[in-house]
This record gives sequence, structure tokens and C-alpha cells, in this order.
Amino acid sequence: MASGSKIDLTVTTRETGKHASRSSRVGGMIPGVIYGPKTKPLNVLTDEKTLTKYMGRKFEATIFNLKSETSDLNGVSVLLRDVQVHPLSRRPVHIDFYALDMNANITVSIGLRFDGKPIGLSEGGVLELIVREIEIECRPNEIPDEIVVDVSGMNVGDAIHVSDVKVPGSMKIKSLPTLTLATVAVPREEAVAAVAEAAPAAAAAAPAAGGKAAPAAAAAPAAAKKDDKKK
Repeated sequence: MASGSKIDLTVTTRETGKHASRSSRVGGMIPGVIYGPKTKPLNVLTDEKTLTKYMGRKFEATIFNLKSETSDLNGVSVLLRDVQVHPLSRRPVHIDFYALDMNANITVSIGLRFDGKPIGLSEGGVLELIVREIEIECRPNEIPDEIVVDVSGMNVGDAIHVSDVKVPGSMKIKSLPTLTLATVAVPREEAVAAVAEAAPAAAAAAPAAGGKAAPAAAAAPAAAKKDDKKK
């Protein structure tokens, strides 16, 4: 389901230049820029403590409603496109906001929630989650909080791919249809044991299948005959 809600985020305009940006960071404000298809680039400042709460995958598809005393900024709907962090302190040093056109489609990554208990678990299988998010295309006001994937019908050996996922309304999945999201596999210890048991039989069968064992076996009697002649 699309949340339909927005988070208010206060921003102010800022001066450009390294000195101004450094001074802003010392004061607890993070410099950033707003850009978009219908918005001219705008330089802004955001409170570091507030910004830190929204750093992470959970908020990548969250729409923020900007609050500002500047008319060009107030009421603008944005996504957090990129947050640059310091390599040592991991504190944010710069942020990119993407100004949305609420009437145009946008591509975003949405997290997956795997729901249900696979049938294969009762047979000794193990649910392995391979991909935890996919890309979809939709209108900004249709962005869902998550996409639910039902795994309850999976048996041992089954896999769920992107092509198996259903999304509502006019949403379109942009990830590759063949991408595997989850599997119910045999426990790793059992798989290793099965391979170990099969190895001797496979090794014995390989020469017979290749037809190379007979000449090698016949070579021994031939060599024995040669030795008898020499004697």
C-alpha cells in the first residue's frame, strides 16, 4: 500500500563556497542542493540531527515536504537522492534532494517483505532470501512503504522470481523478471553430505561412461606376456 503521507523537513537557503559550507557544518547544518525536472538548482541547509534520523534505506523512497521561509522552497516535495558522509566520522557532509513532479512517474527502489511460512520448512528446507528490494515505476503519491511477497506455498527446491511478484494499480516493476528473490533450499549440511556420498559412485562411473577403463585394464595382461617372452 502507498503510505500517501509525507515527512516535513525544514530547510533554509545557503551561501555557496567551501568556507561557507565548512562554517555551516560546524554550526550543525548540512549543505545540500535541490534539483529536478521542473526545478532550478537551489542551495539549501538542513539540520544535521534531523537529517541523521532519515539516513538509510528505509527512507530512500520517502517523500519529504520542505518547510522554509523562502517561497521557492516551501512546499516542495523531494526524495533524498544521495547523502555524502565523511569517510572517518561517518557524519553527513552534503545531501542531494530530488524535487518531484507529482504528475510524472518516477523509478524508486522498494523493500520486500516476505510473508508466510513455506511448506518446505516442514520438510527440512531452509528459506534463503537473496534479494530484499526491487525497482518499480509509479507516480510519487503511489510509492508503497513495502512490497509483500507470499512465500507460504514454496516447497523444497522452489524459487520466487521478480516475474512472480504482483503490484497494484499502474505500478510497473523495472527489475529483471528472471531475478531470483528467494528459494527454499536443502540445508547446507545435507547438501554437502549428499555430494560426498555421490562422489565415489560418480568417480567409478566416469571411466566406464567414457569408455577408457577397458584399454587400461587390458594393458596389464599384454605387459605380462611381453615379460614372459623376455624370460
